[in-house]
Amino acid sequence: MESVVAALALRFRLDLVQQAWESFQAGQFASEAGERIGVNRTTAKRMLVAAGGVRPRRGRGLQGRYLSFAEREEIAIGIAAGESLREIAVRIGRAPSTVSRELARNSVKGRYRASSAQVAAHHRASRPKPAKLATNVRLRARVEADLAKRRSPEQISGRLRRDFPMTRRCR
Repeated sequence: MESVVAALALRFRLDLVQQAWESFQAGQFASEAGERIGVNRTTAKRMLVAAGGVRPRRGRGLQGRYLSFAEREEIAIGIAAGESLREIAVRIGRAPSTVSRELARNSVKGRYRASSAQVAAHHRASRPKPAKLATNVRLRARVEADLAKRRSPEQISGRLRRDFPMTRRCR
């Protein structure tokens, strides 16, 4: 499923894919779905086929506390117009720190693109995240060695906290 969403993200804006799927689920034809989102029938059909006929899960629940594509576009417009972060934040109804973090995360060589930022946000929000033991070879080797020495899970986790400190703690 992850590769399907990644392929869709490269070809289509994910917010438009979700809108097209709302139309498909309402029983509309590809021509009607395409008309709703401003693309032709063939493009709407390609969205359906690219997902293998199954609605992509990612991108549906990113409302509320997450920036929308429209808000990201407003940030891009404000930056291009030379507005300050505070001015942009007031205009979109967000905290200046939110705008600052968005620019820090998604600016490439000092340039900010709303569409690239939206795709990156969808990618970062994907679930489930890969397990730490699957991605960190040193950590996995250490856990396997401790298990081979017949240490308890409590002993292993205590040592890991000391030997592999996290830079950020989740709350």
